[in-house]
Amino acid sequence: MHPPLTLHRHQMCAEIIEQFQKCHLDHPIAKFFGECTELKVKLDRCFRQEKAVRG
Repeated sequence: MHPPLTLHRHQMCAEIIEQFQKCHLDHPIAKFFGECTELKVKLDRCFRQEKAVRG
């Protein structure tokens, strides 16, 4: 489980956040079986990059 994703806090990852949220809306049951996992991995990577840039 992750905290609520807010676009204003994560400008660098906004596009991936939107895709991830759309995936969850489009696949309300399949999301529990890995449908959105690839986007989640991309989002985690983006958050790590964003954190490294911010210091």
